[in-house]
Amino acid sequence: MAGTRSSARQAANAAPSSSPASSQSQPNANKGSGAGSKRKAASTTASPQPKKGRKGSKKEQTTIEDTLPNQGTEEPKDEPKDEEMKDEPQGLSADPSDLAPVHDDSKEETKKEDSVTANGEGAKETPQEATRGESEQNADADIKQNGEEAGQVSTGGDAVEESSKREESIPSSILEKGIIYFFFRGRVGINEPSDVNDIARSYIILRPLPHGAKLGDGPIGDAGNNRMLALPKKVLPVSPKDRFMTFVEKTNVTMEEIKDSLSASDYMTKTAGSRHTPAAAPIGEGVYAITSTGRETHLAYILTIPSEISEVQQDVGLRQRGSYLTSAKNPTTSAPAGANLPKGAEYPKEILDEFRGRGWMPLEPKLLEYENTQFLLIGHKDDALEKATIPQPDDEKQDKEAPKEEMEKLEHEDDVRVEHLRGDDSVFEDLGLSSKEYPKLQTTW
Repeated sequence: MAGTRSSARQAANAAPSSSPASSQSQPNANKGSGAGSKRKAASTTASPQPKKGRKGSKKEQTTIEDTLPNQGTEEPKDEPKDEEMKDEPQGLSADPSDLAPVHDDSKEETKKEDSVTANGEGAKETPQEATRGESEQNADADIKQNGEEAGQVSTGGDAVEESSKREESIPSSILEKGIIYFFFRGRVGINEPSDVNDIARSYIILRPLPHGAKLGDGPIGDAGNNRMLALPKKVLPVSPKDRFMTFVEKTNVTMEEIKDSLSASDYMTKTAGSRHTPAAAPIGEGVYAITSTGRETHLAYILTIPSEISEVQQDVGLRQRGSYLTSAKNPTTSAPAGANLPKGAEYPKEILDEFRGRGWMPLEPKLLEYENTQFLLIGHKDDALEKATIPQPDDEKQDKEAPKEEMEKLEHEDDVRVEHLRGDDSVFEDLGLSSKEYPKLQTTW
């Protein structure tokens, strides 16, 4: 899709404060990776495969489609009603102490390799093998190459690098940052939606990054901390009047599990016979931040793909830059029948206590670590990103980076990274998907 970046994108790419993505990407970054012509696919035919995160035993996850009413063989009809926030405290409908906390996910086990000498004298390690485990455990050791700052290491994949200098400059108002993807799925039997009425459900995939992360070349590695959010309303809020309920369908999962949820499926029904559920189609990729502006929290984003939004993104409610007010629901309080999941999030008592008996509280990243967390996305006006990235007094006193500047810096690095991969198809590389099995990134109906 031809077109140029917005003036804000041009300013972000040209800003001298934007750190280079990597020593390999610097020439192309200077050459014009920001505004200008459409990205072109890289000449390489293969890219590094991301590492798969491993998980410990955990209960089987069910999808939102399995739990909401009218989600069987028929297309969704009764969607959750949007519920307004209430400041008045509400009585708890269940004893918080009875809600069992969700167990922690197991971290990836360290792989150990034993080498046995040829004469059978016993297991002996070569110098390289003896130091392998130590080097992996000390991956955050200071590295200084080509004059760049020390403390810069790879984490979670080829594209992700941690920088101690970057972490020190992050404002406290950025509670979390990462990569965000937007998908939608057509209704049963509709592989190519012709308008929003043909959409069955929309999804947001969040891939959190370390606070000090910067992006270089390559796909984002699989750290096993991915989240899948479901939007039964199908579209995103575009004004303060729009208050749309969103659910955490999967959390702390590998991309393989995300892939299974986004793929197509076929099933049999007694009345209609064979039915086909199409694969979800990507409609956007970019960077995000969950920010705090005092009493409120926001989910802010800047799109990298597509380089210029078209009718599909506009109809779904995506903007080149945007944000939403966010408010999490207390799972122990009542809600209209169509706006509640059969089973709410199982928060531990210390989190329930933070609600202080109220029905809502500002969304925090820790709440997204629990399946079935319900929260509202509330629309902003045109200055949405600015409202979500207002610098806080304490951060200004400590000379921290402005939240908006950090987001623009991360987006610039993502833009260079995407250009060096396969342009719009980098969505599939990042998520470990085959572009042959899923629809192309959709910009027109």
